[in-house]
Amino acid sequence: MQDAPLKPFRFADAAALVRAGVPVAMVTIVEVKGSAPREPGIRMLVTGDDLIGTIGGGHLEWRGMAIAREMLDAAARGEASSVAPDATRRVVRIPLGPALGQCCGGVVQLGFERLGPADLEWLDAVEAAFAARRTVTRTVPAAGPVRHAIDRTPLPTLPAVTLHEDGSWTDLLAPDEMHVVLFGAGHVGHALVKVLGTLPCTVHWVDERDTLFPGGLPGNVVAEATDTAEAVVDHAPPGSYFLVMTHSHALDQALCERILRRTDFAYFGLIGSKTKRARFEHRMVEHGIDPAAFTRMTCPIGVAGITDKAPAMIAVAIVAQLLQVRDQRLAALRSDAPAMQRDGGQPGERASESDSNSGGPAHR
Repeated sequence: MQDAPLKPFRFADAAALVRAGVPVAMVTIVEVKGSAPREPGIRMLVTGDDLIGTIGGGHLEWRGMAIAREMLDAAARGEASSVAPDATRRVVRIPLGPALGQCCGGVVQLGFERLGPADLEWLDAVEAAFAARRTVTRTVPAAGPVRHAIDRTPLPTLPAVTLHEDGSWTDLLAPDEMHVVLFGAGHVGHALVKVLGTLPCTVHWVDERDTLFPGGLPGNVVAEATDTAEAVVDHAPPGSYFLVMTHSHALDQALCERILRRTDFAYFGLIGSKTKRARFEHRMVEHGIDPAAFTRMTCPIGVAGITDKAPAMIAVAIVAQLLQVRDQRLAALRSDAPAMQRDGGQPGERASESDSNSGGPAHR
């Protein structure tokens, strides 16, 4: 395995590997009983010499990698794997006890899939659905075609997996809960993108100056140079996380007004001091913004207790605050989970269905 930093799991990477002809297996935590390093629905990709994503590290992950690579090696030799006789799919029960050198005490069921060209249909469907902020239900039988359906389940929702007695499982795949719209490509913006690029989120990075965007952006970041940033606010999906830190106070204020006219965002943070906030609030009242909306604007920005104003420090404080909001939203979902997550039933109305054959705030 390479020594490069671990990349987060993304279905787009799975599709890219398949298209490139790289043998790859997907490993999914399909069930957990007791304590475990990660929760159901977490997955990783395993190739002959690389790993994308993590199911919790330690001996559990090494065991999962070993099984996945045995499947890949057996397929390359044209033989049946000892852990997956059909060489494409298998569920393996792994107790997390002394045998693995882990003291979690739980039991994890791992689902293994050797991916191939036939999987591109559902992989591409997932990417298209996620771009439209839709969920996808995927039914993975012990053998035979994988079925997928694009749902109209309201977002945000929690990914979920239901393991069935016959060894098949059903996935509810949900897009990353955090869709971050970042206005400003200054020092803090650059530092934020470096951190957000390692997290399960999508980032829309906006600035007027195209020359400020670096090359080689993380796979979850899309940069847009535009002189109509306010329109980006209007087109952002519901539940977006807005961050405003442009080079212009006038543009900052215009974006604030545009964002506060929406009622469906998850978070809105404005970089600046308490003085900047007071001035903006006064001006926005003059422009017809209801003062009650100001409670939904975070300024100064970032978690309390970090006073260092270096861009990297500010970025860490801001991302920590975003994750706090994200976790609060997901905790609310867990207290009122959808039917599929409660009892294995199917989620809401389907849009389409098909088969695919497959194996603190400082003054910032």
